[in-house]
Amino acid sequence: MKIRFFQSFRCFPFLLFLLQLGASLSGFSQTFESSNLPILIIDTEGRIIKDDPKVMANLSIIDNGNNQVNRLTDPPNDFVGKIGIEYRGASSQELYPKKSYGFETRAEDGQNLDVSLLGMPKDNDWVLYAPYGDKSLMRDVLTYHIGRQMGRYASRTRFCELVLDGQYQGVYVLMEKIKRGKDRVDISKLGPEELTGDDITGGYIIKIDKSAGNDGESGWQSQYPSSSNKNITFRYEYPKSDEIVIEQKGYIIDFMKAFEGVMKGNNFSDPVNGYAKYIDVPSFVDYMIVTEVCKNVDGYRLSFFMHKDKDSKGGKLHAGPIWDYNLAYGNANYCEGGSIIGLASDFNRICPEDGFALPFWWEKLRTDPVFLALLTERWQTLRQSVLKTDALMTQIDTYSQQLAEAQARNFTRWPILGTYVWPNFYIGQSYADEVDFLKTWLTNRLDWLDGEFSKTVTSVEAPTSELGFQAAPNPFNGEVRLSYKLNQRGNVEVRIHNIQGRLVTTLTDNGKTAPKQQLIWNGRDTSGKEVPAGMYICTLEKEGKVLAKYKVQKVR
Repeated sequence: MKIRFFQSFRCFPFLLFLLQLGASLSGFSQTFESSNLPILIIDTEGRIIKDDPKVMANLSIIDNGNNQVNRLTDPPNDFVGKIGIEYRGASSQELYPKKSYGFETRAEDGQNLDVSLLGMPKDNDWVLYAPYGDKSLMRDVLTYHIGRQMGRYASRTRFCELVLDGQYQGVYVLMEKIKRGKDRVDISKLGPEELTGDDITGGYIIKIDKSAGNDGESGWQSQYPSSSNKNITFRYEYPKSDEIVIEQKGYIIDFMKAFEGVMKGNNFSDPVNGYAKYIDVPSFVDYMIVTEVCKNVDGYRLSFFMHKDKDSKGGKLHAGPIWDYNLAYGNANYCEGGSIIGLASDFNRICPEDGFALPFWWEKLRTDPVFLALLTERWQTLRQSVLKTDALMTQIDTYSQQLAEAQARNFTRWPILGTYVWPNFYIGQSYADEVDFLKTWLTNRLDWLDGEFSKTVTSVEAPTSELGFQAAPNPFNGEVRLSYKLNQRGNVEVRIHNIQGRLVTTLTDNGKTAPKQQLIWNGRDTSGKEVPAGMYICTLEKEGKVLAKYKVQKVR
């Protein structure tokens, strides 16, 4: 039985039948019988989908497993039931005819229903993302894959094909919506009654993004403008703006004020009372690496999420989860988005007139030698595994093979190959061209970042011309000599921290030992226990003033 794209389907829970209506799909007559991707069939029963609120519809999913053919005549076997569906997206909703959707899985009475879709953990909030301007169809999927491989939560994804009210809609990506939950952003639940003590300290999800709904109630404005003198607005994501109570608003606003206040000060890099007191530094390092790998022009300034758990569970602000990378990997023809060189975190300098700027503290973090040392160390590690060029090319080839048949149908439904779609930097004449561009751009970008991230400063010239902080041997096994040349002797300390920012030990020189100005670290902590192999940050201080920092590596 052949069913054309213009035919309609109705699925009622636990009752399977197909009804051919014969409504025409203008300019399209190719038959659609099967796919190697899961098939999603949505029937709104004549209701019109809007941006808000969600409308009820029926969803059926056909998925016979990996390497199996899914036929429209097969009975739905992954999910059959009710959903509430609406449009989602900001610029994409206005610009692109192929729409993205958000939906909730629901019970017959309309209540939210947690279910597993296409093997993903149970929940009720889902996204059907419509790749359109991204003609590779895979930029978001690839980036979330990288994030998960780095050990961070990123939305799980599955390519699929969608039939909506009898009309074939092309290739879509079913993905998890960002929300609090043990299988998503794993932070504590925060109820409206949790108003004091440890209770009120988490969990929170906030973001920097375009406004939606009640702009005046959805967040608050930072007291510090961007380096391009633009206002920065933080928005409530969890608890939602209509659910978070005034005391909780006050807490998270005060927390962010304290963090930003420290970042604005001269001692922002202090290992004890500086930014590391407020943020989970490795998560910010990882966010920067992901965003710079693909040079996302929206990075740091739009769809940028952060989350914080209760103080009893760490309590620091984490960057992420990552979200929205369709304009990355050279797919933007503005603000140097197509170039393989340059850093996305320099956006405020590159496009100072843009109204959506990134917070000043991203640029300031890059002035701290400790942060840069951690960035370089992490980069070098990832380049041997997750970010190895061959591994990424293989992953892109895997996606391309999965999409080989479906992309042809997608671009018949949406004939945009060889044409400009905002904000394309490159316009390929075929799907293969688009994939080749992605691979070539990414390969060249990784090579450029290898050089850029090797420029990390490991020593800082003191502002008073007291110079020369060095370590030898480095890397070391056993002992390392930390030498320095100060114009005036005095009480000197070297504080040694691990890469998580924890103080390991403090070495002291009271200035009475001469002539060599050096301290020796035996690779042990204050208790005398040998520390594990890894990178350590040595901070040279004189009479409480930070003079220089240096990283050393203990090999065993």
